[in-house]
Amino acid sequence: MKDTEYSMHRSLPGVTFDEALEVVTAALKEEGFGVLTSIDVAETLKTKIGADFRPYVILGACNPVLANQALSADDNIGLMLPCNVVVAAAEGGAEVAFVRPHAMMDIADAPGIRDVAEQAQTKLERALEAVVAQFGDTEA
Repeated sequence: MKDTEYSMHRSLPGVTFDEALEVVTAALKEEGFGVLTSIDVAETLKTKIGADFRPYVILGACNPVLANQALSADDNIGLMLPCNVVVAAAEGGAEVAFVRPHAMMDIADAPGIRDVAEQAQTKLERALEAVVAQFGDTEA
């Protein structure tokens, strides 16, 4: 996994999938995000099509204050919510990926959306930094 215009990635060597999931969830909570959805991709693919996939969970993280601000500016922005975070097993450890909210919301032209996206971006960056601080700094 590598950083992209729309995502921030980190490898966590020696960290189990379950450890990474627990620490990511706690780091999100510290920044005011709750996990609204948790999609177990491996389980879903196995159940639906019989495909084997590594442990891989998509967390739908939401900060209610920021969500309210965004929805008040443009209620169609709900199509871009929540902020997704991926926790996945990787060779020798785990990896995490956080969405860059400003990249997703740049397409909205409603006043105030950019400010909300920047606030969410800052909070998610801090959550990612907290995860890295817990386990050690390894950029993808």
